[in-house]
Amino acid sequence: MPALRSSMLLALSDQFLRYALVGIAAAIGHYGTLIGLVEGGFAGAVAASLAGFVVGGVISYMLNRRFTFASERSHAGAVPRFAVIAGAAFLMTGALMHALTAWAGIHYLVAQLVTTGIVLVWTFFANRFWTFRG
Repeated sequence: MPALRSSMLLALSDQFLRYALVGIAAAIGHYGTLIGLVEGGFAGAVAASLAGFVVGGVISYMLNRRFTFASERSHAGAVPRFAVIAGAAFLMTGALMHALTAWAGIHYLVAQLVTTGIVLVWTFFANRFWTFRG
């Protein structure tokens, strides 16, 4: 039994690492879009950030569907679930950032790091057990 538990933990750790790597790719897409649109004079910061969020979301969905979870769920079944998780993560990010900066007085960059870690873990399990579950 301990060998099975160890094997399952190793598989879960590998999957989480893949999820984190996909998160880095999505962040590059998000920030690349944000910076490109703002610096190119194509959009203001808010619109560019929202466009970047969409780009990062598409990258995250596509890579996580295949690379992280190897999901066979149809796009029609997975996309709405992914959108719900992304929306919840968006709200969670706002609430955590507000709590950590306004209430706890933590510097915004430190607060963002803490928030990112919490949201990363939550979205991993939500996507693993709901969005992309076979």
